[in-house]
Amino acid sequence: MSVLLPSGWAPPIGYANGISVPAGRLAFIAGQVGWNDQQVFESEEIVPQFEQALKNVLAVLSEAGGRPADICRMTAYCCDKPAYLKARPELGKIWQRLMGKHFPAMSMVFVSDLLDHPAKIELEATAVIADEG
Repeated sequence: MSVLLPSGWAPPIGYANGISVPAGRLAFIAGQVGWNDQQVFESEEIVPQFEQALKNVLAVLSEAGGRPADICRMTAYCCDKPAYLKARPELGKIWQRLMGKHFPAMSMVFVSDLLDHPAKIELEATAVIADEG
C-alpha cells in the first residue's frame, strides 16, 4: 500500500489524501474539498470550489499513475443544495473540461456541513488503474 501525497502539498493531519494498492491497481482518493495545495480556500463559492476539488482528486490520482478515465466511483458531498442546483450548467462545463465524457458511478449526498470551513462540496473517488504489460 502506498500513501499518495502530491509534491508540494502540505501533509494532511489524521488521514491520507489517497491510497494506492496493488491487485488491479486500485486507488482510493479521500474526500477532496476546494482548497489549494496549501489547504487554503481561494473562494467560498461552489463553482470554483468544485473545480478545485475535482483538480485535487485528479492530482492525487495522478500520484498513482492514474488518469481521469481510471475513476470508477465518485461520491460528492454538498452542504448547499440550492447553490448546487443553480450551478449545474457551470459544473457540467468544468466536468467536461477536466474529465471529458467519462462518467463513473456517482453518488451525490447533501449534508448539513463539511469539516473544513468554508467548504461547500467534497469529492471522493475510487479508481482502477490498468496494470502495464
